[in-house]
Amino acid sequence: MTTGVQMVEGLAELAETYRLFVIDQWGVLHDGVSPHPGAIDALERLAAAGGVLSILSNSGKRVEESYVRMRKMGFDPDLYASVVTSGEMVHRGLRDRSDSFYAGLGRRFMMFAWDDDRGIIGDLDYEEVDRVEEADFILCSGTDRNRLEAYQEDMEKALARGLPMTCANPDKVSVQPDGSLKMCPGALASHYEAMGGRVRWHGKPWSEVYDLIRAETGEDGPAIGIGDSLEHDIAGAQAAGMDQLFITGGIHRTDLPEPPTAEAVAQLGDRFGAIPSHVARRFAW
Repeated sequence: MTTGVQMVEGLAELAETYRLFVIDQWGVLHDGVSPHPGAIDALERLAAAGGVLSILSNSGKRVEESYVRMRKMGFDPDLYASVVTSGEMVHRGLRDRSDSFYAGLGRRFMMFAWDDDRGIIGDLDYEEVDRVEEADFILCSGTDRNRLEAYQEDMEKALARGLPMTCANPDKVSVQPDGSLKMCPGALASHYEAMGGRVRWHGKPWSEVYDLIRAETGEDGPAIGIGDSLEHDIAGAQAAGMDQLFITGGIHRTDLPEPPTAEAVAQLGDRFGAIPSHVARRFAW
């Protein structure tokens, strides 16, 4: 069976082909607590080989949080040319109000969040409220309730009032340090959209983040997107005209045989409309 999928052992096989490397965080470089084996070494070698590295994350946090988190885990910020997060894109939208969605928002929001961090709002002129009945829009950046059903009542009330939602993390699940999968904001936003709600999405796979990386790095040459999500990382890179490196050890690790094969990856990718050009088991040199 001819799949067009190229299996590679590591980044050494790709370093001379591409100039720009757009790299996911969770599930690729680290698990939120510790770097994955070989990830720091691979970044260092890739940068030394002349690669321009950009970290692109569907994190609901702002860019500075990614710098802080990765620095604590031992990732040298001098290795990458830029960091872009979906949370930062939401912050800019709320700050600038330069498109029709944000220009039409009121100033009172109800927030779905992981924790008490409100950096995504910062010192912007918005007021957080505790009840859907008082809100002008929903800011979805986390899922502290863990179950979709726990949000159903609030989403039904929001839908009845016609409240828009902005989603700061379109991922539906993420890999936890113990290897389990945790529900992410994208699951809530997708459900709200399916109910008939209006959602403004940011991050992968939408083109604005890739356009921003091209602009920030000044790189318009050969590029490859690297990630563990077919729906987000691989589909996004494809839509942006980049080749892709699919890391099989992330959120899809239980969907593939061990060791993964090009045929199995192609079949899985076909389900998501995103068959990757390259595949590796982990992010390593």
